[in-house]
Amino acid sequence: MPPLILASTSVYRRALLQRLGLPFACHAPRVAESRAAGEAPRALATRLAHAKAARLAGEHPDAWIIGSDQVAVLGEETGEPEVLGKPGTVTNCVDQLQKCSGRSVVFLTAVTLLQHENPGRHEFVDVTRVTFRRLDREAILRYVAHESPLDCAGGFKSEGLGISLLEAIETRDPSGLVGLPLIGLAAALRDVGYMLP
Repeated sequence: MPPLILASTSVYRRALLQRLGLPFACHAPRVAESRAAGEAPRALATRLAHAKAARLAGEHPDAWIIGSDQVAVLGEETGEPEVLGKPGTVTNCVDQLQKCSGRSVVFLTAVTLLQHENPGRHEFVDVTRVTFRRLDREAILRYVAHESPLDCAGGFKSEGLGISLLEAIETRDPSGLVGLPLIGLAAALRDVGYMLP
């Protein structure tokens, strides 16, 4: 099989892809992750996933490249969606979680699988809705101090203690919320010839 490359340095995506048991390498895609003016959240996630894969495909023409990007959206139901990025600081993380208290956040995780020498590509977007319970400031501060989820969109880790902040998760693929939807990715990899059960 051709080499497989994950266009990411995310430890979360790396750990998820390891679950499929295929050999792969990770490379930084060096793509600016800024949002264009007026760009819809789904379009943003899709564009960035494709850009990450395309960037490395030119450098590794024989490899299949996996690009992925996740966008967390608060307030989708109100018609005024707010994209929640990685908080980066404790203050930003606490502020994000206070905004999410008692509300739902939609996580759009886009994936692109492509090869430079192959005209076809596989693309899809996994959608997960997370509903937060009502959170008081003290609970948020305890959580952030314990898990420090500063590098996670939405400011929490569902695979860790962050699950205690939630009322519900609605999804077809629980790995999508962590950052790489393995059900859809496994199907795409089988389609291009990788041997998976």
